Amino acid sequence: MSDPSGKKPVDDEPELSRVVGISAARKLKAQREKSEAARIVWSGLGMMGLIGWSVAIPTLLGAGLGVWLDRRYPMSHSWTLTLLFLGLIVGCFNAWYWIAREGGETHKQQDNGVGDGGDRDG
Repeated sequence: MSDPSGKKPVDDEPELSRVVGISAARKLKAQREKSEAARIVWSGLGMMGLIGWSVAIPTLLGAGLGVWLDRRYPMSHSWTLTLLFLGLIVGCFNAWYWIAREGGETHKQQDNGVGDGGDRDG
């Protein structure tokens, strides 16, 4: 059994004390990992919300402007459909930008060794 604290047991150290120390170290490590997992989940949900809004807002603005133009300046083609589609395209490019940016930051952090879960003992 490996000791997560990295200390070698001393011969005069009571067995119960050593076992309690190992157990406490494991518990602290599990709490850190659980906290990191929760942070990752919330970060992912936040990113989904950001991406969703970055697509939805330009799409709705395009549709709203299109409805206004259709009422104000009637034409043979639909401004609403045209600007809805244009807003969707702008929103998709916006979402692509955010995903590429966050992916780049994640890769930089992994390359620098940040956020890899700390030390890993068997």
